[in-house]
Amino acid sequence: MRQVFEQRPTATTRGLVDPAAARGGFALVRLDPAPDLADLVERHWVVRWDLPPGAEFTQVVIPHPNANVVAEVDGFAVHGIPGGLFSRTLRGSGAVLGTKLRPGALRVLLGAPDVLRPGLVAPAAAALSGTRGPTAHDVESAGRRAVDAARAGGDTAAVAAVTPVLRAAAAGRRTPRSALALDRVARVLGAVVAGELGPDAGVADLADLVGTTPRSLQRLFADWVGVSPKWVLQRHRVHLAADLVAADPGRPLAEVAAAVGYYDQAHLSADFARALGTPPAAYARRCAASRAALAAALDPAARPAPGAADLVAAGRA
Repeated sequence: MRQVFEQRPTATTRGLVDPAAARGGFALVRLDPAPDLADLVERHWVVRWDLPPGAEFTQVVIPHPNANVVAEVDGFAVHGIPGGLFSRTLRGSGAVLGTKLRPGALRVLLGAPDVLRPGLVAPAAAALSGTRGPTAHDVESAGRRAVDAARAGGDTAAVAAVTPVLRAAAAGRRTPRSALALDRVARVLGAVVAGELGPDAGVADLADLVGTTPRSLQRLFADWVGVSPKWVLQRHRVHLAADLVAADPGRPLAEVAAAVGYYDQAHLSADFARALGTPPAAYARRCAASRAALAAALDPAARPAPGAADLVAAGRA
């Protein structure tokens, strides 16, 4: 029988800006949710870091259409989809436990569409507790125990600490309507991530997947996810493009654009710059510098290209 908590290494860096630099800043581990929460929880994650005195590392993330419930030393909070890029500066040593919710699950757990506003951050004790859920004290205690376990290296224990409060919150708030909505959203998102419809798929193609109209699909996403189907498609293409550039910074950008479904490089550059705040050519140079710096750190005989350290420092600022 498969264990409830199956620890495994990170399967993808999609969404991490400059993944080569990230390898020098922190370690990331992902864990499966309890089976009875799999409709609401995509996975749990633990970020752990140990930096030299006086050093700091800033990681930037291109958000997915997911909310997260995050337990850290400063508190236990629910984070909606960020309005823009998400960044966090790490110093000293520590660990964080996060729970990545499936698209639409935040609406289920919090119970109203107004919780989907961009950039929402709310105390988990207030958001998850209630007459049909766990008490605020239970939620706060779970967050503290999760952080303590993560800092001690007990990843599965950290997940075990938050699972009961998530289960209790979900038990009182799932409905047949929410189950149907999440199923349809999951079908659409799964098709996008798996590339079922090809790189040039549009909103109408996504609507056909669940037997509805583009307008109805737009309403579904507005009511349950907080972003539009078009946003999901564009963001997925930017994630793919960023992955391809990071893996091979020298790859021609016109080739990258075609591979992820853009008709030309100009449209890729516009969406890429809008999402990351930097054009793909500049991002390629940054990733090349970080890869060289990482190679030098792993192999003292390797030498980064001239100016690489300056580029990495500028990219982290």
